[in-house]
Amino acid sequence: MEKKRILVTGSNGLLGQKLIELLVSENTCETIATAKGGNRLNFSKGYEFLEMDVTDPVQVDQVMGAARPDVVIHTAAMTNVDQCESEKDACWKLNVTAVEIVVAACRKYDVFLEHVSTDFIFDGTAGPYKEEDLPNPVSFYGWSKYAAEKVVIHSGINWAIARTVLVYGIAHDMSRSNIILWVKKSLEEGKAIKVVTDQFRTPTLAEDLAKGCFLIAGRKEQGIFNISGSDFMTPYEMAMMTADYFSLDKSLISPTDASTFTQPARRPPRTGFDLTKSRNVLGYEPHTFREGIALLAKQIGL
Repeated sequence: MEKKRILVTGSNGLLGQKLIELLVSENTCETIATAKGGNRLNFSKGYEFLEMDVTDPVQVDQVMGAARPDVVIHTAAMTNVDQCESEKDACWKLNVTAVEIVVAACRKYDVFLEHVSTDFIFDGTAGPYKEEDLPNPVSFYGWSKYAAEKVVIHSGINWAIARTVLVYGIAHDMSRSNIILWVKKSLEEGKAIKVVTDQFRTPTLAEDLAKGCFLIAGRKEQGIFNISGSDFMTPYEMAMMTADYFSLDKSLISPTDASTFTQPARRPPRTGFDLTKSRNVLGYEPHTFREGIALLAKQIGL
């Protein structure tokens, strides 16, 4: 049987890197990594890298026409929620216009599109959410991701949407930290930190999100899927578990609520996902948050 060709956008990002690693290690498909600018992955064997700016329709058409993938996993996005609020044009261009461009190329070359979305399309009044719950974003980022979902759903092509929540992990050459590394570093330096108790999430290990995306792509499973962690918890609980794991001083962590922070963008208070559908249809099973901490510890050589 001919191997499926899977093209990943945003391959320099956290999810993108984990996806390329997974696809190459599974060795059941031909992998094409694409990103704007040069390749930042720390290995070069087992896949092909092509430069592709998802906001450039000519380049997207050229690359898709040359690569002829069976599946595109679209991970490229602007995900900094506050930046999206202050740079709305840039956010819309990368989160919505780019999706329209990728959809057009998928339509032209008959490609299955798997689009990655977010819990921030919900207002956070009724989490954990199921796939069929009604979106109602409270931030510009949320609106841009909801608009992108609508582009995909009404595209007339074969599609899937993988929604996720608060992704954490370690990748090569990463600019952004995550809650585990932030808590660990702060407490090791003896810094007191305030962490919110009034936001609820199902934090997602990047490796789990990559696995969920892989399960969807492998079967070209259509529809919307919740791909997140299964532990429903607050950032305060995440911080305490991190401190416990690394045997750090928990007394430096104090609970607070979201109203004490001034952030440009609103956050939905209570999201998180019900994973029943993904478990039943895909056989998806995520790590626990504690297992996620242990995996990160191993990756940073502890």
